[in-house]
Amino acid sequence: MSRYNGEQVLVVPRGVYEAVGAFHGVRKNPQDYLEAFLKPGVARYMDRDMAESDPHFKQIIAYAIFRHQGRILAYARTPKGGEARLHNKMSLGIGGHINPIDGLTDSIDTYLVGMEREIREEIRFSGTATQQLYAVINDDTNDVGSVHLGIVHLFELDHEDVAPNEKALSELAFHSLEELAGPLYGRLETWSAICVDALQADHV
Repeated sequence: MSRYNGEQVLVVPRGVYEAVGAFHGVRKNPQDYLEAFLKPGVARYMDRDMAESDPHFKQIIAYAIFRHQGRILAYARTPKGGEARLHNKMSLGIGGHINPIDGLTDSIDTYLVGMEREIREEIRFSGTATQQLYAVINDDTNDVGSVHLGIVHLFELDHEDVAPNEKALSELAFHSLEELAGPLYGRLETWSAICVDALQADHV
């Protein structure tokens, strides 16, 4: 029986990702990757149970970071979350997989609809938000990272009123970059640590 109840997720062949530029860590040209992935015939939906163990494909993950007056939203993943390999780790990323419910495989609109759906499922917030396409993150040094690629969006909130919509999100709170790079750094999951490093570099 599938661990993911037959969920279908958007994937791209690893070779397409490598043609744009393989890397470890962060790249600040996310538009180049999205354009390559969303060309006709490139991306496709794949059974998640298969995708999780096949490094020939990269699952595309929308990874939204929320910031208010310089402080960054973070949370801990509880055992109620779907990805057991990340339980009890802290994360900055709100978002997740793109699914067939979001639309066709070769459309930027599909990707954006998927990102917005994932955000609405995980958190709710008041006020308004502006966002920018910030980076791409990759880490092939562990089982989770080897089959995923994160597209990072940075949201600027005009209000700090944010609440979780899922029980899998605990300790939801804003933290300074200094806190995340200091006493909390050891708790961060790999992608979040990569993002903290990149955000710190922006301020050097």
